[in-house]
Amino acid sequence: MSAPTSEPANEAPYRLIADVTFGEGVVVQAFTNLYGCAIGDGTRIGTFVEIQRGASIGARCKIQSHTFICDGVEIGDEVFVGHGVVFINDLNPRATADSGRLLAGEDWELVQTVVGDRASIGSGAVILGGVTIGAGAVVGAGAVVTRDVAPGAVVVGNPARAQAAAAAKG
Repeated sequence: MSAPTSEPANEAPYRLIADVTFGEGVVVQAFTNLYGCAIGDGTRIGTFVEIQRGASIGARCKIQSHTFICDGVEIGDEVFVGHGVVFINDLNPRATADSGRLLAGEDWELVQTVVGDRASIGSGAVILGGVTIGAGAVVGAGAVVTRDVAPGAVVVGNPARAQAAAAAKG
């Protein structure tokens, strides 16, 4: 990775960018919220994407529009994330405690999610917290990933299940 910068390589309107470390040549489209994250060289971020504090995106990735990447997500190099993919980092989300008290940041447990190099995640997939998607794996469009995906595996459905055929290498 080259020397980090605080600005993407392109101009675009209506972006919230705060405390982000950008690699060289990162392109960020309009209508994005990026804060407290790190984005590697040559990565492309589409419109209406939010990447939260604590998330990291590798080099030469494509993050398509309407995707949400939360704290605790680590995405490797050369990963494709399709339109409308949602990552979740809380396995027990609640608004209030049993007493009725509104819960705050210290009242939940952050779970980490890792996406290996060259993985591909199809549009509309939901990735639950605490899973690892292995290098070169393919997650089909609309899949709900509830457990680890082996390197090179192809998973589809709700919940996501492995398919017999491996992804084509190119």
